[in-house]
Amino acid sequence: MYKSIIKPFFFLFEPENIHHIVFKAIKFLCAIPGTPFIIKNIYTVNDKRLERKLFGLTFPNPVGLAAGFDKDAKLFDELGYYGFGFIEIGTLTPKAQPGNDKPRMFRLPEDEGLINRMGFNNGGAEAAAMRLKNRKSNLPAGRQGIIIGGNIGKNKITPNEDAVSDYEKCFETLFDYVDYFVVNVSSPNTPGLRALQEKEPLTKLLMHVKELNAKKKNPKAILLKIAPDLTNEQLDDIIIIVKETKIDGVVATNTTIDRSNLITDKNKIESCGAGGLSGKPLKNRSVEVVKYLSDKSNKAFPIIGVGGIHTGKDAVEMLKAGASLVQIYTGFIYEGPSIAKKINKEILKQGL
Repeated sequence: MYKSIIKPFFFLFEPENIHHIVFKAIKFLCAIPGTPFIIKNIYTVNDKRLERKLFGLTFPNPVGLAAGFDKDAKLFDELGYYGFGFIEIGTLTPKAQPGNDKPRMFRLPEDEGLINRMGFNNGGAEAAAMRLKNRKSNLPAGRQGIIIGGNIGKNKITPNEDAVSDYEKCFETLFDYVDYFVVNVSSPNTPGLRALQEKEPLTKLLMHVKELNAKKKNPKAILLKIAPDLTNEQLDDIIIIVKETKIDGVVATNTTIDRSNLITDKNKIESCGAGGLSGKPLKNRSVEVVKYLSDKSNKAFPIIGVGGIHTGKDAVEMLKAGASLVQIYTGFIYEGPSIAKKINKEILKQGL
């Protein structure tokens, strides 16, 4: 029903507008007594074999919702009813910012992909923290509700030489309210941000966040989100940096600036302009990056695999490549609310 009726209706509207409409609809439905219970029963797979223990947390299943869908932590509890094992909020910045000019999100239905140049539009870390204070699951996370990851970045107007300060502010603001952190230096939509993936600035940034974390009574896991457009030499640097800084893992990958092998008309792609590509066209490269990091490091650290996962088969391929957990975003839009359930069933079927 979703693919034949609901999705075609949604696709009549501009992507960002329908996103907000759907958010309001889910919020409204879940406020009706009994509805959360029904949704959970329909979309959740409860099976101990799906549990994953990582970062001192117990994930009820390995399928998460990637950052970008619930940027401002407005719908995490409600989205948790749809069978996800964890939800990553953000990317959040210290100060609220509007992001890039609209239109800034474009569908590529023929490729089952999206191009976005959102530009870290969000209401700021402080506003998200206030909402997270009311989360239904308090630590230990995952026992009563959903595990929450905090994806953090820098404001557009902050020069790279001052970026460390922005990440520190986000870390301190969100620390009491999220279960793990993801340092995002890989979005293609904030000018100069990807330069922070270079070895020296990245090592400096991660070491600083680790030092902040070490001062806490209950340190949180720190992960790094990387781009799919890195060369093998740059991926080798990532492995060295993870080892040197002793961060807890990697999220691979963010969106890509590559436009090769798309079947969508070139004129349409050009009309979309700059931005990061997500969805099915990204899958093969994301799997390659996960496999490279896993094999080259000898599985030295956990990897959250994300990029182009639309089916259980896609998720299984990512897990076999070396991912400990997987995340979806564009697949949720194209496949519908049953995607986490279908993926978890396939994982069980494959005995992973």
